[in-house]
Amino acid sequence: QVQLVESGGGLVQAGGSLRLSCAASGLTFSNYAMGWFRQAPGKAREFVGAIDWSGSLTAYTDSVKGRFTISRDNAKNTVYLQMNSLKAEDTAVYYCAAPALRWTWPRESDFGSWGQGTQVTVSS
Repeated sequence: QVQLVESGGGLVQAGGSLRLSCAASGLTFSNYAMGWFRQAPGKAREFVGAIDWSGSLTAYTDSVKGRFTISRDNAKNTVYLQMNSLKAEDTAVYYCAAPALRWTWPRESDFGSWGQGTQVTVSS
């Protein structure tokens, strides 16, 4: 059974930085792309970005490009989301997710395993 546990959320002032971590178990981590999503109050869940299984390919939604960076450490079964220049509109619960299939670059609908989420609040 896949388990994903996020950590690192908190309260930060606008312009500040946070690094989220997601520890994975129950899967051969180095075989899977990983994704980050977020959900703000009253809004639908939104794709933030993803990284392929090797860490060599990343993709981001336009609103976070140049500010957020996804990386991974396959030896530690952990994926990271470095968030810089945070804005009030980045306030959300952030989730990491794993797709069902190995060795694939997943569509948003392909993510089937989710963490419990970590709250990020950016004060303006």
